[in-house]
Amino acid sequence: MGGGGNSAYGQRTFKRSKSHFTDRITADGRDGWPVAAGRYRLVVCRACPWASRALVSRRLLGLEDALSLAVADPIQDDRSWRFTLDPDGRDPVLGIRFLSEAYDRRETGYPGGVSVPAIVDVPSGKLVTNDYQQLTLDLATEWTALHRSGAPDLYPYALRDEIDTVMADVYEDVNNGVYRAGFATDQEEYEAACAGVFQRLELLTPRLARQRYLVGDTITEADIRLFTTLVRFDAVYHGHFKCNRWKLTENPVLWAYARDLYQTPGFGDTVDFDHIERHYYQVHTGINPTRIVPLGPDLSGWLTPHHRQELGGRPFGDGTPPGPVPAAEEVAAPGRP
Repeated sequence: MGGGGNSAYGQRTFKRSKSHFTDRITADGRDGWPVAAGRYRLVVCRACPWASRALVSRRLLGLEDALSLAVADPIQDDRSWRFTLDPDGRDPVLGIRFLSEAYDRRETGYPGGVSVPAIVDVPSGKLVTNDYQQLTLDLATEWTALHRSGAPDLYPYALRDEIDTVMADVYEDVNNGVYRAGFATDQEEYEAACAGVFQRLELLTPRLARQRYLVGDTITEADIRLFTTLVRFDAVYHGHFKCNRWKLTENPVLWAYARDLYQTPGFGDTVDFDHIERHYYQVHTGINPTRIVPLGPDLSGWLTPHHRQELGGRPFGDGTPPGPVPAAEEVAAPGRP
């Protein structure tokens, strides 16, 4: 992890590192990594919002059989994400104890630390990409030959300019804004970041009051990226990151929107609240030195009616919902409402 490890969170000004490994896995293999069923392994932590994007996309597109999944322990240490959830503490496919081993096989002395999501080439054991911004777009557009029948178009060509604009604002003020607030080192830095989070959420509220999804009448990549922050909001960002002007449950529009997505196959069935809470409160010792994990919030509200269908919209467009979660990938009971 570098820079003092997990205890350094909240002790230095936060700046998100750019992805260092930006190779792309494409249909034509132009970066040397062609799309191929069974060749690659997606490494995630269910606690991480950036990795959660990939989990949702993979489920919606039906790539479970084509792109295998490794789930890292939410309690990382300073050596990086570790596979202590697996027997003998090794990923059963890659045979490694730490994700950093795949990074080291690709390059030594790389900048930016070890991050998820990451895709690893199984035959060589080398990291291919940790470009969290591009990875899910490529799953939607380059992996189409391996999509399930009825997979939705998550990045429709005609709407890409609008989707990109919405996603850029959401990234700057919401996805990344909560981290700038949570890891701020002085009052002014914190207040600016926190204000930016809520200003953007308040700008999104009237948009989502009149339409079911962020762009168009179907689920797109923009919804995935907002959802992964909203689903963590009351559990960790409101308290742990001090984004506490109001709770998600106190904004009727955004709360209904988040519940709608959570209850849509492919979204909530990838979310593990137990992993989320234990990661943030036990890993970020620089801002929570006691490592105490709160008992709340009550998660049962995630399953209550949202009535968003009254706004119209077709979640999967002309497609269909994904099938059941593979048994080996089901979220354990402590992580569900």
